[in-house]
Amino acid sequence: MDRHTGKNEQRQFYIATANLLNFANPNRIYYENAPAYNQKTYQDKLQGITELLTKAHADIIAVQEVWDSEALEALAVSLGFKAEHAIIPLASNDSSSKHTYGQGAQKTPAVGFISRFAQLESTLLTDIVSEAVIDIPDVGAYRQFNRPPLLLRVDVHGQPMTIITAHLKSKRAYFLRDESGDLLEDMDDPNIRVRAKLRSLCMRAAEAASIRMSIIQRLQHTREPLILLGDMNDVTGSVTTQLMSETGEVNYDKSMRDTALFDAARIQARYGWMKDVAYTHIHQGMPEVIDQLFVSEEFLLDSKFSLGHVERVDYFNDHLKWDYDDRVTDHGIVRAKIRLHN
Repeated sequence: MDRHTGKNEQRQFYIATANLLNFANPNRIYYENAPAYNQKTYQDKLQGITELLTKAHADIIAVQEVWDSEALEALAVSLGFKAEHAIIPLASNDSSSKHTYGQGAQKTPAVGFISRFAQLESTLLTDIVSEAVIDIPDVGAYRQFNRPPLLLRVDVHGQPMTIITAHLKSKRAYFLRDESGDLLEDMDDPNIRVRAKLRSLCMRAAEAASIRMSIIQRLQHTREPLILLGDMNDVTGSVTTQLMSETGEVNYDKSMRDTALFDAARIQARYGWMKDVAYTHIHQGMPEVIDQLFVSEEFLLDSKFSLGHVERVDYFNDHLKWDYDDRVTDHGIVRAKIRLHN
């Protein structure tokens, strides 16, 4: 029976997140210090990503680190979607784009979606919410996302839901540079290095707080579900990730369920069966989960407002054991199977 249209299967869907590691069109420079893909390396990357994502057979794929919409459209088609199922405004190769003028992403890659479901809304979260704006040491007020999250509202088998994908600021130290990109600080000075890492943490915290406030606005006093997923650049229990979800607050105030988010891996109906192999990235030799998927109360089985539940969460990460040159991405894929109630 067809997985998407079969009568017995029509109330479920698969959703995944994947960092595609600088996925760009061939023969285009995306970073000045990185070689462009030639036609062969591009095709190899496209084929490799296709092979990884085919195994996830997701209906909705949130993607990070994409430089060109044409590359994402090619991936969509190779996965059995239509080109128009790819949504990535900040990497557009359409000359009429008010964001990119057809040049694709500039300076930093973009986030996006591939989705087979009808699109009800698409919104870029470009500005940091005013209440989340903070001063970054030696930089000043942090008012805009470095990589704006993308909010997509879709109709999933008759159920509207909001999905947000994000790629938060990395832990990599943020050193001061001049307008030409030349360093203004001594990277070897341990005290400066600490201050540079503090800047990154402050940026990530402001981004997390802003996303949180956008989530509250969407969830408060509503019964429409929301999913947050992407590359959070820190582990699930970190301060910045918990700032976005506020799951722990539910332990003290049950009314917080209305706007809290829940780690899909922890609330899955088959919880525990994959926990020993759950990692999505290897940082300095240590496996960690920095690619995450959170759901709102409407996907909790024990909620009186439940509209469905997370049946299982899978991690596709075998490729992270390969030699680095053989990997098409340095992140694992997280995929959730969600079943809607009839």
